Amino acid sequence: MPRGFLTALLLLTGLAPAFAAEPMPPASLYDHSVRRLQSGEEVNLREHLAGRPLLIVNTASHCGFTPQFEGLEALHRRYREAGLRVVGFPSDDFRQEAAEEAETAKVCFVNYGVTFDMFAPIHVRGPEAHPVFRELARQSEAPRWNFHKYVVDRNGRVIAAFPSRVEPDSPELRAAIERALRDAGPKAPL
Repeated sequence: MPRGFLTALLLLTGLAPAFAAEPMPPASLYDHSVRRLQSGEEVNLREHLAGRPLLIVNTASHCGFTPQFEGLEALHRRYREAGLRVVGFPSDDFRQEAAEEAETAKVCFVNYGVTFDMFAPIHVRGPEAHPVFRELARQSEAPRWNFHKYVVDRNGRVIAAFPSRVEPDSPELRAAIERALRDAGPKAPL
C-alpha cells in the first residue's frame, strides 16, 4: 500500500493522532553534553532539560550585571516547583569572565548562593558559539552582552528574549516565564 494512501487513510479515520509523536525539540539545542561548572560531571542536555520550560542566561563574573545572579536565583526558587529550569552558561566573549573557573564558581556559588544549573564557560556568539547558543540565535538573536535571557518552551522554542538591562524580577520576564509554564501544563501553582 503506498505510504501517502496509508497516511490519508489514517487521517480520515482519526487514527493518525495515535501515531503522532510529541514534537521533538530542535536537535541542535539539546543534543549535546556540557560539563557542570567546576566539576568533571558531563550533563546530557536532552536527558536533563528537554521537555521543560527553561530560562537560559549567558553570564559573566565581572560585569555590571553580575548582581543579577541574585534575581536569577530568586526566579529559580520561585518557579522550580512549577517546572522551570534556570540554566547559566558563563562566557568570556565580552571579556568579563574570570580567567579561572574556580573564581567563576566562587562568584556563583559562594558570593550569590546560586543553586540552579551552571555549566563550564563556553562561547555564546560568533563562529565559535556553542551549538546551544547558535540555535538560540537562529530562533531569536545572539546575546549582545552578558546576562541576555532566553525563555524557552518545553518544545525547545524561544518564546521571548530579553537584553541584559531587563532585570530578573521584571514583570515582562516573569510574564514570559509564567506563559511558558502555563503552556507546559499543570505541575504546581505559580
